[in-house]
Amino acid sequence: MKILSVNAGSSSLKFTLFELPSEKELISGTFEKIGISDSFYTIKINGEKKVKDVYLADHSVAVKYLMEELLSNNVISKLEEIDGIGHRIVQGGSIFKETVLVDSEVIKQIEDLSELAPLHNPAHVMGLKAFREALPNVPMTVVFDTAFHQTMKKTEYIYPVPYEWYEKYQIRKYGFHGTSHRYITKTISQLLNRDDLKIISCHLGNGSSITAIKNGKVVDTSMGLTPLAGLMMGTRCGDIDVSIIPYIMKKENLTIDEVWDILNKKSGFLGVSGVSSDSRDIADGIAKGNDRCVLAEEQFERRVVDFIAKYYVLLGGADVICFAGGIGENGIDVRSNILNKLSCLGVVIDEDKNNCRGKLTKITKDDSKIACYVVPTNEELMIARDTYAIINE
Repeated sequence: MKILSVNAGSSSLKFTLFELPSEKELISGTFEKIGISDSFYTIKINGEKKVKDVYLADHSVAVKYLMEELLSNNVISKLEEIDGIGHRIVQGGSIFKETVLVDSEVIKQIEDLSELAPLHNPAHVMGLKAFREALPNVPMTVVFDTAFHQTMKKTEYIYPVPYEWYEKYQIRKYGFHGTSHRYITKTISQLLNRDDLKIISCHLGNGSSITAIKNGKVVDTSMGLTPLAGLMMGTRCGDIDVSIIPYIMKKENLTIDEVWDILNKKSGFLGVSGVSSDSRDIADGIAKGNDRCVLAEEQFERRVVDFIAKYYVLLGGADVICFAGGIGENGIDVRSNILNKLSCLGVVIDEDKNNCRGKLTKITKDDSKIACYVVPTNEELMIARDTYAIINE
């Protein structure tokens, strides 16, 4: 069966077409700057990339080009060969605890949750509607970033603010990157042939989160009501003293929306370094002796260590620490620095094995009390697996 995994953003659309159950990737691509004059898209097939400059007026136009690429590259001979489409949705609130089939009511519920994810859910809905229009007879599913975290207890997801805020406005911790953390959990559990693991899953990239998992269920996670909470990230500040917000509003004569924009888009690596939000640029800055780049990386590593230590105590120990995401999979020095700071927990890194990028690898020595692994994540494949399972029920 051919399953299409889709991730629609406000001005972008990413896709991968898989053959299931073999899980072979047939073609993938990204449509960028949708609705902007200099829009374009990239197609990757058989290891080759093609970039095409076209005007993408809206998501429906992007979907039209996507279908044309599938046909012209002979991935399919007719659109009816697409057996299912799975969509990534950032915010499912407390409503969605698992992947579900799409119908009009589900789309309305996703729209209703837009207040909790104003930058993401409306864009996802645009993608859903565009594909429903193009392929009305193909079953579609929605896979929620928040669903995997629904096993958290109230002690973890309720904030210490007036309880009525939760009752009236659904203010609580939701957590994100759930599809990635679920993929990591399943992969490491299969590798070690155990379903009773205590896992600390570190998805580290431009967006970063850490999740504590016990027996396949989430106990706690670092992101909160929104992806702004938790770790310092590429442009997000992570956890800060909230009193900074009214203070800087008065000092700089800023509106709440302006401060919100700064904390989401101009903080983190970018804000501290003044150089870039990209960890590779930070590494280059460190090599050139840029003190603020050094500070940014040290802050990031410190916060990762803090969350790992916190979750180690919460879980009553840990069997495995996993690293995924752009930094987690490729940041050799970052992983080394983090794990060496955890030596008090009995972590013993194998520097030779840690000298790897983007492949499933154990990076600690046999006498390490916690086994640590690089586990390349694959959210698109997780979406395809869910879709394949549901349409075959």
